[in-house]
Amino acid sequence: MTEPESAGSDYDVVISGAGLAGSAAAILLARRGVRVALLERRSDPEAYKVLCTHSITANAYPVLDELGLVPALERAGAVRNEARWYTRWGWIEPRPAPAGPELPYAYNVRRSTLDPLIRSRAAQTPGVDLLLGHQVTGLVREAGRTVGVRASTPRGERGIRARLVVGADGKDSAVAKFAGVPARSHENARFGYLAHFRGLPLHGGIGQTWFLEPDMAYAFPNDDGVTVLAVLPDKKRLPAFREDLEGSFLAFVRALPEAPPIDSAERISKIIGTIDHPLHSRRPTAPGVALVGDAALTGDPLWGVGCGWALQSARWLAEAVAPAAAGRGDLDKSLAVYARRHGRRLRGHQAMAADFAKARPFNPIERLVFSAAARDASVARHMHLFSQRLIGPLRFLNPVALARASAVNIRHLGKGGRPPYGADGR
Repeated sequence: MTEPESAGSDYDVVISGAGLAGSAAAILLARRGVRVALLERRSDPEAYKVLCTHSITANAYPVLDELGLVPALERAGAVRNEARWYTRWGWIEPRPAPAGPELPYAYNVRRSTLDPLIRSRAAQTPGVDLLLGHQVTGLVREAGRTVGVRASTPRGERGIRARLVVGADGKDSAVAKFAGVPARSHENARFGYLAHFRGLPLHGGIGQTWFLEPDMAYAFPNDDGVTVLAVLPDKKRLPAFREDLEGSFLAFVRALPEAPPIDSAERISKIIGTIDHPLHSRRPTAPGVALVGDAALTGDPLWGVGCGWALQSARWLAEAVAPAAAGRGDLDKSLAVYARRHGRRLRGHQAMAADFAKARPFNPIERLVFSAAARDASVARHMHLFSQRLIGPLRFLNPVALARASAVNIRHLGKGGRPPYGADGR
């Protein structure tokens, strides 16, 4: 529901940003008895994030289910995100074990479909007031803690008080800046461009990712027969892309192993992207403030994890703070619980991503696991669980998993195969 300007402005929680993380947090908090003001700087309820992988990893499926969005996504044509990955050892193609359950999945879906859907769901949730055209311009602070926001609205400046302010306003979070929460940044040595195509067949009809060491690319089928095709080259290639973006983009794709036939497909969008996308990490809390989604942690877009982590962090926040936000507990202790869970679940993933963002070739452990996954179905399934962020780095690279990968490669060598490195020792 949209609150009239004349109504009261006291809430339990104010959320800045009605995108994926903010709308999910609003729904989950309100269902737990919290009164929420959901602020969105854009006035169009159909607005959406343009630059995105348009993929939700399987770690977020339980959140989609709790939100009640799975049937709506299926009706909207969202595509279950099966995928295969190219490596120098061949394709890694995760498949279910014989007579085993299907592999965990979530969805590829365009943000033009997803964002209005979840925002509408938030607006219809009792306890949520969706306030469009409201841009946070500052925080209200008392005794060293945040107790509300100041916002620019279509009718002028407005103050909104709340026990908790949530920043769901992206990697350049204004809430984080106003709260004095610094970001730790890791350079990304790749840049990225993507475009949307219609009529672009993919092998097996599923997503494809190319690990070209150091360059990357992916093609993800989405709703309405649209495929998102992205290239993420080493920045050494940037001068050529600056000189001729379209020509360089198309040439890069044509050179991919088993390249999708873009020349026979219809490009239905501009080629868009970014030449500088550092990885940001922030402490997700401050007195009276919590950060979710990209505001707390901005990952490398090549992994497609941002949407999944946006949904997960929204759920973690709601589970941790809902009683206290409604006035039935200690908010600072609840925020500490959220911060610990956020760090425990995501810190290791981000550390690995920051290292890989240096645009280096595979390291020895990566060579071991990727080569084995191209040769063995069980290792491929193990990689699928990690790529979908259902297991963390410690479980992904545990001694048993590494021993299994080693055994696979030893058997391969015994059959006269090549070791998991080239003649140059890479």
